[in-house]
Amino acid sequence: MAFWTDNFSSDTTLKDPKRKFRFIVRISGFPDDTNLWFAKTAAKPSFTIAAAEHKYLNHTFYYPGAVSWNDVAITMVDPQDPDVAHSLTTLVQQAGYSPPDTTSDLSTMTKARAATALGQVTVTALNGAGESIESWTLQNAWITDLKFGDLEYGGDDLTEVSMTLKYDWATLDGPHGSVFDKASGGGAEANAPAPDEAAIL
Repeated sequence: MAFWTDNFSSDTTLKDPKRKFRFIVRISGFPDDTNLWFAKTAAKPSFTIAAAEHKYLNHTFYYPGAVSWNDVAITMVDPQDPDVAHSLTTLVQQAGYSPPDTTSDLSTMTKARAATALGQVTVTALNGAGESIESWTLQNAWITDLKFGDLEYGGDDLTEVSMTLKYDWATLDGPHGSVFDKASGGGAEANAPAPDEAAIL
């Protein structure tokens, strides 16, 4: 196809597709607020739009319903420094969980403490120059699942830690602006033409 084999576009910029291996993950609740160079895989945020069904005679019509954002899974290698297993369990403790040592300890986890402990979570895709071309920020994210991997005498693989995050929604920032960011005025929705409601049942 010509548009893939043509090296330059009209603005003399190379047509370089996004690549899976060019990404960084940042979690501000980790020590030193650094890029997680030990991140191995990271799922991009995604969402599902529910559909409401209405039947009229032998016709079926569908209407968009609630939007639910799906969990994000991140897999990391567990180096000795920083100790990822220790850092993550510390974040869970800061969220309000502690073993029931005494009956007088009545503290429990809250969403506010869990989201504050984890801090801001971003998954950023990079171009060949190391510049951000697609940055997802999870809003009010907190940890729902932690797995610290397995040990095996016959295995030479690196130890991994996997984490699952739940969040309320995610914002997307890139060269073409922001989407789902309330502070920026609503993103693409603000510039979208008004639909012809008369043509929609």
